[in-house]
Amino acid sequence: MRETRPDDPRGLIREAYRIDGITPEQCRSIFFDWALGLPPDIDQNAAVARLHSVHAPDAPDHPMTKVLSDGMTAAPAPRRRGGRAARR
Repeated sequence: MRETRPDDPRGLIREAYRIDGITPEQCRSIFFDWALGLPPDIDQNAAVARLHSVHAPDAPDHPMTKVLSDGMTAAPAPRRRGGRAARR
């Protein structure tokens, strides 16, 4: 029986850690798929932090650990570029 977690209902992150030779690009693709499939009632930022705390201690050098670490970093606030004011 597969172990499922509310933060990883389809087991994508768990399975990524089990793939030998997985690349950082593949991990980013899996992470993107995981994020799109996450139920709307789950806080994505909190889920990433929890998954990182579960998997990172056992696999600190795994590419998915880096992806999860990057996912916990706050995105910079968007800045307005262009528009009418920029053309004046």
